[in-house]
Amino acid sequence: MANTSSPEAPLPVAKVSQLIGGWVDRLGAVWVEGQITQLSRRPGMQFLTLRDTEHDVSLVVTCFRTVLEPLADTLHEGSRVLVHAKPEWYVARGTLSLRAAEVRLVGLGELLARLERLKRQLAAEGLFATERKRPLPFLPQCVGLVTGRASAAERDVLEVARRRWPAVRFEVRNVLVQGPQAAAQVTAAVRELDRHPEVDVIVVARGGGSVEDLLPFSDEELCRTVAATVTPVVSAIGHEPDQPLLDFVADLRAATPTDAAKRVVPDVGEEQARIHQLRDRARRMIGELVRREEAGLASVRERPALAAPHRLVAERGQELTALLERARRSLGHRLDRAESDLGHTLARVVALSPAATLERGYAVLQRPDGQVVTDPAALAAGQALHARVAGGGFDVTVSGLPPAPEPD
Repeated sequence: MANTSSPEAPLPVAKVSQLIGGWVDRLGAVWVEGQITQLSRRPGMQFLTLRDTEHDVSLVVTCFRTVLEPLADTLHEGSRVLVHAKPEWYVARGTLSLRAAEVRLVGLGELLARLERLKRQLAAEGLFATERKRPLPFLPQCVGLVTGRASAAERDVLEVARRRWPAVRFEVRNVLVQGPQAAAQVTAAVRELDRHPEVDVIVVARGGGSVEDLLPFSDEELCRTVAATVTPVVSAIGHEPDQPLLDFVADLRAATPTDAAKRVVPDVGEEQARIHQLRDRARRMIGELVRREEAGLASVRERPALAAPHRLVAERGQELTALLERARRSLGHRLDRAESDLGHTLARVVALSPAATLERGYAVLQRPDGQVVTDPAALAAGQALHARVAGGGFDVTVSGLPPAPEPD
């Protein structure tokens, strides 16, 4: 039968619903995994609301009481289950549901295996790398806190932080910390606080719980959101043994919410004590430095050059005077020796001088041409000569010659 319609021949609502039901009936049974967000037990039929663990999508599941009887003591809201069911269309109300023939609890081992696979994937992408982790500010002015409403974790963080540093301010975002919607709410709160201009650090805090209770903090979208934040993030989930994947992605993992408060803000008393210690240490060091410099200055001032500077000048003056006297004596001795040598030389020169010979009464005869007469035989009678004596000179004439000496 052709299912055609037009504005002139529209299909009734019941017919459309029947057609949809026919299409749905042709679907086979499927295995579906999800988390129970609502559980309604009735005498005959059991109703479950099954929610996707990663997306905001839910389906109603119906089954007979006998299907859930084996899980009566362990099945509760928040449980993760595998459902073998066939889609059904309720024509009268136009609603889709799943008719379950079998319901199984997802085992802890399977959950842990999935978390381990996700952990390896995120680690391979570098989201756990130490070099990408940012340091926390020493003194944050405003701390963003993501936690459950009126929870012990919220109380611990606020009280401990304010006791350590009373001036610290908080931007608190209360969210679900357990159940199908917890991961989405925590992720949205982290994004909001990361955009807040005054928030210096974000703390995600929750008390301890089972692996199933802490599953929202191993959500892949939450881990990627924390890795992409600009603001440093502190993970304070559960107690020391608890380690959801958020601990590996966060910039700092705190063992407990109380530990997170201690590591986010400094203790004012401890800081004041540290400042006093540093001041005392600085005073001691400066005092020791001053005393050391004073001792060095006193040692320098005690040196003769500074203790009696005129003495050094006087000593140098005495040395200079002694050198001058020595120089004078040496020069005098040299002059005296030179004068004596000069006198002796002069006496020798005078003794050898022709003038000294003339002083003793000798005379020098010279011809008119200036030649000295040394041999009488070379003279002739009447020859004019010039005689030179000590007192001067005069002219003479040869009058007679001595007889020539007889030959031997």
